[in-house]
Amino acid sequence: MKKHLKIILRSFSLLQEAIIPYIPTLITQLTQKLLAVSKNPSKPHFNHYMFEAICLSIRITCKANPAAVVNFEEALFLVFTEILQNDVQEFIPYVFQVMSLLLETHKNDIPSSYMALFPHLLQPVLWERTGNIPALVRLLQAFLERGSNTIASAAADKIPGLLGVFQKLIASKANDHQGFYLLNSIIEHMPPESVDQYRKQIFILLFQRLQNSKTTKFIKSFLVFINLYCIKYGALALQEIFDGIQPKMFGMVLEKIIIPEIQKVSGNVEKKICAVGITKLLTECPPMMDTEYTKLWTPLLQSLIGPFELPEDDTIPDEEHFIDIEDTPGYQTAFSQLAFAGKKEHDPVGQMVNNPKIHLAQSLHKLSTACPGRVPSMVSTSLNAEALQYLQGYLQAAQCDTALKCIFLIG
Repeated sequence: MKKHLKIILRSFSLLQEAIIPYIPTLITQLTQKLLAVSKNPSKPHFNHYMFEAICLSIRITCKANPAAVVNFEEALFLVFTEILQNDVQEFIPYVFQVMSLLLETHKNDIPSSYMALFPHLLQPVLWERTGNIPALVRLLQAFLERGSNTIASAAADKIPGLLGVFQKLIASKANDHQGFYLLNSIIEHMPPESVDQYRKQIFILLFQRLQNSKTTKFIKSFLVFINLYCIKYGALALQEIFDGIQPKMFGMVLEKIIIPEIQKVSGNVEKKICAVGITKLLTECPPMMDTEYTKLWTPLLQSLIGPFELPEDDTIPDEEHFIDIEDTPGYQTAFSQLAFAGKKEHDPVGQMVNNPKIHLAQSLHKLSTACPGRVPSMVSTSLNAEALQYLQGYLQAAQCDTALKCIFLIG
């Protein structure tokens, strides 16, 4: 049977839209088989290929006709409900991945059938199983992306539970990155007023973890988060929330975390988020221009040029190599990623900024126009010659001639 499913997958991959007329028949057969094997899921490879076949069928059909997603939901949800109710642990991570794929196919708000499930996804027992975590986080992200307004209006009482999941995940060295995935989606998609009352506590929790158990992975995720927060709510809001927790904390975060650690951030989208966020701190945060924080302006600019031009700092302390092993409980069902349920990488600043170097140049140009004479003096104080050369190249590429003349005193 496993060989038959592999043949089906290969055939579907090759034929694509040509097999759409036959998919309803296949899905009927697959759901019947799924229900039968869920009573005794003893063949992991066969089970995996069965869910892959379901995902590929969804992808091919909904690519041609997105509205067809409802047909798959009608065919699958009864079986999925039985799997969840019977707590078939081997299948639950697969079910969540398929549901994520279906929900992400919807272009408008979340259907009521999904919202009925939402409170159950926050139950602590589901999150005790490490094999569930990646799929559950992905599904909650889909809820936030497609229905943040519905959650804010119709399920506002569930927001503390959502943040409780985040709190649990960031307490784990093995799963803290999943907590940041969830937190980033909350910050990006939820209406600001729906999370206002929770923002300060979120930062306090993050600082407690930094103080008690700092790791390279956590710092990288923290840097992406605070820069995404800066993009979403503004540079001044980031400075104010830091200093609202403790006076002068903003300066400490710049000096002890952002400036020395930004080179460690990996991933093109993650680097882009950090570049846009730091650019906002440099050019849209008044305290950076006229308070004790001004002394950090040039080091911050210097640190931003690093990720643009230098290799990533991928050093990890020796004691961190075994974190995942130490932080994982005894044997549990492992998470198996479905290839055909894969999610396209999301760029939260894609529509706002195409080239972060050009964006930096244009933002410095605006700042130099708004604050005549200030930018050249700050740039000339301690920016090294190599960084100056790179910066000049960005300004030339952005055709910011006025800024070039002002900053570099070009006649």
